[in-house]
Amino acid sequence: MAPDTAGIPTYTLNDGTTLPAIGFGTYPLSDEDGIAAIVTALEAGYRLLDTAVNYGNEEEVGEALRRSGLPRDEVQVASKIPGRHHGYDDAIASVLDSLKRLRLEQMDLHLIHWPNPRHGKYVEAWRALVQLQKDGLVKSIGVSNFTEEHLTRIIEDTGVTPSVNQIELHPRFPQQEMLAVHERLGIRTEAWSPMGKRRAPLDEPAVISAAEAHGVTPGQVILRWHVQLGSLAIPKSTSPERQRQNLDVFGFELTDDEMTAISALGESAGRLFGGDPDTHEEM
Repeated sequence: MAPDTAGIPTYTLNDGTTLPAIGFGTYPLSDEDGIAAIVTALEAGYRLLDTAVNYGNEEEVGEALRRSGLPRDEVQVASKIPGRHHGYDDAIASVLDSLKRLRLEQMDLHLIHWPNPRHGKYVEAWRALVQLQKDGLVKSIGVSNFTEEHLTRIIEDTGVTPSVNQIELHPRFPQQEMLAVHERLGIRTEAWSPMGKRRAPLDEPAVISAAEAHGVTPGQVILRWHVQLGSLAIPKSTSPERQRQNLDVFGFELTDDEMTAISALGESAGRLFGGDPDTHEEM
């Protein structure tokens, strides 16, 4: 990682572009309250906004970006193609519609939201993203919730490796196998629900002891755990204070023992809602 001008470290992706080491998740922020929360996040220093067609808030994300007054090239926006748009032409149209709703000329990062393998069209969606990148409408392309099998199939089909795979990753579900797959393939891991939502281990001794040792909050410990794993976390909060806390994780370092103890909180059935990419469908 290298620091950017705002002091937030960045990752260089396999296509040569960079992303901040922490982004801001926007689900389920909507309406005026949602716009206000996204604006305060940008004011706090976030420079990556994560949205999706299925979040229904691309308009709000675009409006928040404009209200922030920040130059367009200082903020990166990511969105996602839903399952119902996996056909090649549908995927092209989906990205173009996202750009219209966001009122942007180029997407910084666009992902396939879920593979929906039973329908078998995610390769078509990936071909569409490859073409959109060539056309300059999307800067970086990636996927979300893909397994090693899904990744292998699209790479073999197109010769293009995703820059990012956004997966469920938190201390209850640490995903060591997928982290290793991404390392081998040169894909940056991005983590949704990085705290673990309702199952966030904020009161676990491994987290509390690390927080006390470093003079930080349990939430900051979990996000620092992500940083040291090389996982790009995208926490969401509507609280300006919490938003600032979630970005303030680059001034301390967890020990190897602390990292191991937090990873040991993982459970075999640790998924938040049973979202197995081989069976879960999100259209």
